[in-house]
Amino acid sequence: MFGLGENRRHFSELNEAEILALAISSEEDDARIYAGYAARLRADYPTTAEMFDGMVAEENEHHARLIERFQARFGEVIPLIRREHVAGYYSRRPVWLSKTLGLEQIRAEAHKMEMDAHRFYLAAAQRSTDADTRKLLSALAAAEAGHAKTAEDMKAALDGPAGDDETRDAQRQFVLTWVQPGLAGLMDGSVSTLAPIFATAFATQDTWTTFLVGLAASVGAGISMGFTEAAHDDGVISGRGAPWKRGLASGVMTLIGGLGHALPYLIADFWTATVVAFIVVFLELWAIAWIQKRYMETPMLRAIFQVVLGGALVLAAGVLIGGG
Repeated sequence: MFGLGENRRHFSELNEAEILALAISSEEDDARIYAGYAARLRADYPTTAEMFDGMVAEENEHHARLIERFQARFGEVIPLIRREHVAGYYSRRPVWLSKTLGLEQIRAEAHKMEMDAHRFYLAAAQRSTDADTRKLLSALAAAEAGHAKTAEDMKAALDGPAGDDETRDAQRQFVLTWVQPGLAGLMDGSVSTLAPIFATAFATQDTWTTFLVGLAASVGAGISMGFTEAAHDDGVISGRGAPWKRGLASGVMTLIGGLGHALPYLIADFWTATVVAFIVVFLELWAIAWIQKRYMETPMLRAIFQVVLGGALVLAAGVLIGGG
């Protein structure tokens, strides 16, 4: 009766038994998704995981009430109707994707899920001709709206030491997994490639050759930094996160850092390209200093001294070597 593509039915074509069957399968799916979120968060964010456990229990209760109502009206056999069988029906992200979501993203996803369910139950209640069924669906719509408010205010609901700790932990994990390796890569790409790029530029005054050297240096450094970051720490003991995430952040930012001042040499005129490259280097070094201050809590003057002075020295070395 239900298939994929053109064989899917529209919500307006479903009868009451099919709408209840769809609600039953949807509640079961949502409970399993929330259980997956709870399991994913339990070790690092136990308070949030406990709140998801409560939402699982409520979804299971809704599931049981819907089955009871279906059996009272239509008998024991509940047709298998799922979201993918209904054209235009709201979809859910697969549970396993929660492994790639941060704490705030999971909370936002839960809010979206409950708002989708709220709108579904309102539409389903309007379609029902049975008073008790309509009453149940309206009650579930109100309950899902309450869940949505809970998900939206989950961060506020965690006010106090537990909520503060979870927020700090989430921020710390973000810094360890993405910012720290990415910053190391950006610094390496921006600073270490200065000497070979500008040495080549001033030695040859050939913009295309300079670009090729810069491209090779940037790609090579990106691959090296990415593999090094991923290989030297599996994240189990250090808690710095998955190796592939850190390797990706480090490798990509290294590539970006090097390409930033290599790309200007696609400009045919040597001095125009060099002036643009100098400007890009200045912006790169200030960006590194800002990231250090913003995420690593490094005083701005110290960050400027470390990064800008170091970069200037490497840049000067490249210019002197190439000019000589």
